[in-house]
Amino acid sequence: MEQKKSINFTVVPSEGESTQRVYANFCAIAHTPFDFTLTFCEMVPISERDIKKAQDGSTQVVQAPVRVKVVVPVQLIPALTAALQENMRIFQEAYSNVGWGKKPVH
Repeated sequence: MEQKKSINFTVVPSEGESTQRVYANFCAIAHTPFDFTLTFCEMVPISERDIKKAQDGSTQVVQAPVRVKVVVPVQLIPALTAALQENMRIFQEAYSNVGWGKKPVH
């Protein structure tokens, strides 16, 4: 019986000339039994008119332009979560003297 060998790969991003960088300051997350969809949007400042309308107690709906939707298989989510947490920890250590990461962003 032939014994299977383990093969390891290191995957690195290969950015080409057509690679786009997209700015997003809001992310909505949805899931199915198979994947997670991360919808990245660019929130623009809320107008004074919308703020005044919301002050009467009614909930206002604000449209945020979608910049990109990323569908991620469920199996990748634990590694993605761990990578985000580790990068946030490193970020907070590096920039703790400027006050980043101390307050919620919303």
